[in-house]
Amino acid sequence: MRDSPTILWRGELTTRRSLRRRGLGVLAPALFWLTIFLVLPSIATALAAFAQRGELRGQIEWSLTFDNFKRLVGFGLFGWSADHMVIFARSVWIAAVTTCLSLLLAYPLAFFIATRKPGWRYPLLALVMVPFCTNIVIRVYAWQQLLAHDMPIARLAASLRLVRPGSSLCPSTLAVYIGMVSTFLPFAVLPLYASVERLDWSIVEAARDLYASRWRIFRHAILPQTRAALQVATILAFIPAMGTFVVPDLLGGGRYMLAGSLIQQQFGGSDVPFGAAISLALMVLTLGGLFLLRRSGESGAAAAGELAQVREAAP
Repeated sequence: MRDSPTILWRGELTTRRSLRRRGLGVLAPALFWLTIFLVLPSIATALAAFAQRGELRGQIEWSLTFDNFKRLVGFGLFGWSADHMVIFARSVWIAAVTTCLSLLLAYPLAFFIATRKPGWRYPLLALVMVPFCTNIVIRVYAWQQLLAHDMPIARLAASLRLVRPGSSLCPSTLAVYIGMVSTFLPFAVLPLYASVERLDWSIVEAARDLYASRWRIFRHAILPQTRAALQVATILAFIPAMGTFVVPDLLGGGRYMLAGSLIQQQFGGSDVPFGAAISLALMVLTLGGLFLLRRSGESGAAAAGELAQVREAAP
């Protein structure tokens, strides 16, 4: 039984070859979209990373060279410098802190929304999604106004002696983190809410009946059921946070050079090959982080499998 025998699929007699053609027809629009807007730009970026900058503005000389990557790791005309490595390390740190803060806020927020009455859930989710209806530049400018010296947030910080009276909270490191978390928090809330909404509360009740502490209930009854959504939320928050440049540039006053800001400067300054090399390095760094996250999630998948076996064995 390879291709010629007929098989029954959803009440219809067909063949495996016909099913493959149908599946390819369903996947074709998505594959075309990914090829045009993801695969081809990635290939073009990878090729441009090994090219050279031409004499004219924006010109690219298509000759194989590794000078862009040597420059990226710090080797230049005047010796070695760690500036670019510091920028990448700062980008990873800010993206990691932003992701952790987003998850810490998204987890209880997802539980709060999922445990409301059905009539309240969608309005609350709509409030979470409201920022997506506004351009990120407008949102960042709004935060600049909210963090100004004459606004209640700055006055509260001055009363708590966090800043000097009459001073603004923007630009500052706090303003950068506020802008980053507010931008990427919805990316973390949505997958966690979808997972919490399908949570099997009978396992939580069983853990309570066994007099488990709150930490053990969370660790053994809740976390294994939401681990996959937690990984998705981490990916959705961490990846865009690594490449953003609007938030740190406007709320940080240009003092926080990140990888996204460096890429924007190179493409804006017509040094396309070096900007492509930075972009390629950022993609490789992001894929490496995803690989480590997947490896760490293998134990979570095993725990979820054991949880499923316990659930099936339960009366």
